[in-house]
Amino acid sequence: MHPVVKLEDFRKTYHTGEIEVHAVRGVSLEISPGEFVAIMGASGSGKSTMMNTLGCLDRPTSGRYLLDGVDVGQLDRDELADLRNQKIGFVFQGFNLLSRTSALENVELPMLYNRTGIRGFEQHARALEALEIVGLSDRADHHPNQLSGGQQQRVAIARALVNQPTLLLADEPTGNLDSRTSIEIMGVFQRLNERGITVVMVTHELDIARYSKRNVIMRDGRIANDTPVTNRLFASEEIRRLEQEQKEVQLVS
Repeated sequence: MHPVVKLEDFRKTYHTGEIEVHAVRGVSLEISPGEFVAIMGASGSGKSTMMNTLGCLDRPTSGRYLLDGVDVGQLDRDELADLRNQKIGFVFQGFNLLSRTSALENVELPMLYNRTGIRGFEQHARALEALEIVGLSDRADHHPNQLSGGQQQRVAIARALVNQPTLLLADEPTGNLDSRTSIEIMGVFQRLNERGITVVMVTHELDIARYSKRNVIMRDGRIANDTPVTNRLFASEEIRRLEQEQKEVQLVS
């Protein structure tokens, strides 16, 4: 079985006037099916450039990127858009939901751009199933302003799932959420990963990275560290611990 992600000597250079910025400097990386990887690093480390490349939003200056065995560098713009739509689900820090449409309609949106042609009734069924997976099927007709931040992020995750992607990319998915809600969202990612979905997440939060299985730390455009998570956190256990602490505080007060 080939890797979901394979970077071979990936380099990315940007030109601002006469200045060359070497954002990524010769990174080689493999991510296998079913992994849950957190990419970390300070601002300017290259993690955002790496994420844009993994999401087929940008191309390497040199080197190769193979997504599920397909050499991305060999594709034209339309082929790249099709690959991105079929193989990748995106989850962003800011949710990026359409404010005047329901949760269900937001989830259906990626299927409108799927050129394989998914029929209306199937779109509806798949969107409902995706909302069911993230525990929000009872909020299908709610608009984003009727949902909490955590619920909006669940809708965003459902939208990312609806085309049944090979790879789920999450860019700072808990950045706009409080601690308890962040843990709940990491629980959603852990459950999806248990179902076999490969998850790659960019985060600057050390505690959030501990919910993944593998941490890749970027520094100055290179991979400084790539290690399995030893003291892994599990969302279900952390929520139980928080609830127990809350009960003890209530008893004392």
